[in-house]
Amino acid sequence: MSEPHSHSHLWPGVPLALGSAALFGATPPLSKLLLNGVNPFMLAGLLYLGAGLGLALYRLLRGRQAAAGEAQLTAGDIPWLALAIGMGGVIAPVLLMFGLTLNTASSSALLLNLEGLATMAIAWLVYRENVDRRLLFGAFAILAGAILLSWQGEGVAFNRGALMVAGACLAWGIDNNFTRRISATDPVVIAMLKGLVAGVVNVGLALAGGALFPPTSVIAATAAVGFFGIGVSLVMFIVALRHLGTARTGAYYSLAPFIGALLAIAILGDAVTLKLAAAGVLMGVGLWLHLSERHEHEHDHEELEHEHSHVHDEHHQHHHDGPVSEPHSHWHRHAPMRHRHPHYPDLHHRHGHG
Repeated sequence: MSEPHSHSHLWPGVPLALGSAALFGATPPLSKLLLNGVNPFMLAGLLYLGAGLGLALYRLLRGRQAAAGEAQLTAGDIPWLALAIGMGGVIAPVLLMFGLTLNTASSSALLLNLEGLATMAIAWLVYRENVDRRLLFGAFAILAGAILLSWQGEGVAFNRGALMVAGACLAWGIDNNFTRRISATDPVVIAMLKGLVAGVVNVGLALAGGALFPPTSVIAATAAVGFFGIGVSLVMFIVALRHLGTARTGAYYSLAPFIGALLAIAILGDAVTLKLAAAGVLMGVGLWLHLSERHEHEHDHEELEHEHSHVHDEHHQHHHDGPVSEPHSHWHRHAPMRHRHPHYPDLHHRHGHG
């Protein structure tokens, strides 16, 4: 057996969550370059199909090597996967698109920040993820920055369109929490299936509404943006869920609009504004509060048996017959233990707090 691994509790969850936010944040400004003459439903569908098909190709090329390094979906995971895809890949996009047709763009932009709030609230209130005042202030500073960034000088219009946009955000928040339930399994397969379903739904809606496919060059460019901005981003988000839990991953993910705004300045030549600077300060404070968190106490691990990708660290002290490569995945048992170290509500630290 290899020597136990030792690394910062920030690694790899925080870099993965921030990388996921960066890739997703890059998608709106890049999509704006492609939107001329393309139906919004069609563009959304092609982005998701690009993610799903790109990940399917990656999975096919890696074959058994990919399967050996990750736990595969089981019959017990299918209901959670179906619920996550239904919420995030079908209900949310449809609600959003119809909501946008009935609501102002500025009001909708503000309401879209509800996804981060819904994700964190469900994680804290329903799944009882641990959160203290520091984390709460950090999360709301990031959320306040995102709201300020999307403020267009108008308030939220409370109409059917607003309710649909808010409903879409709630559906995505539920999706994120359902995905946490299966985050120990192969993230490429989960993201691939989400991309394919959401892509088919949105392309179908576009075709039903009379839209046509754009030129091949636009389809190819859109698929490439979707592969990285949605597909790879979602894979990184799912792996971050394993290490950080849903509330913290959702908070980091809320940085995406700020990253997108910075890229819009670089790519589209948008102006640097006081609003952007103020949003950056708020998000920077929130990010610092999260990065400087050190949740550490003596805690018990009950006996546990499960399967997921792992290395032989302090939580995985088991033997193999012969040499193995890491990371790898197999069914394994955790003996009861009690110790103290910095940790997040990851796969092995979803315990209660007094």
